[in-house]
Amino acid sequence: MIGLGHFLTLSAILFGCGVATILTKRNAIGILMGVELILNAANVNLVAFNRFSWAGEAVAQGGVPAVDGLMFAMFIIVLAAAEAAIALAIFLNFYNHFSTIDIERARMLSG
Repeated sequence: MIGLGHFLTLSAILFGCGVATILTKRNAIGILMGVELILNAANVNLVAFNRFSWAGEAVAQGGVPAVDGLMFAMFIIVLAAAEAAIALAIFLNFYNHFSTIDIERARMLSG
């Protein structure tokens, strides 16, 4: 049976992959993918804790299962979509100006 520990392990692996991607990539889109991995790790944690911490008690008492973790996960998904849209617009503008999306070239923008 799959338990809470399995989900937390999966979330830790996703988080580690996201951090490693952010630290090793010089490409802006690669860094954006690392941020998305970290947000997905948070979603796995929220849904897993919602399922294993609250849903069992509410159903056992004849009530409706709690959906707090699911609501936060949906909020993170919407936030990630907005973040990706804005970041891709910034990257497109950066590419039009410098003909590359290498993050090291962004130092020229600091003034």
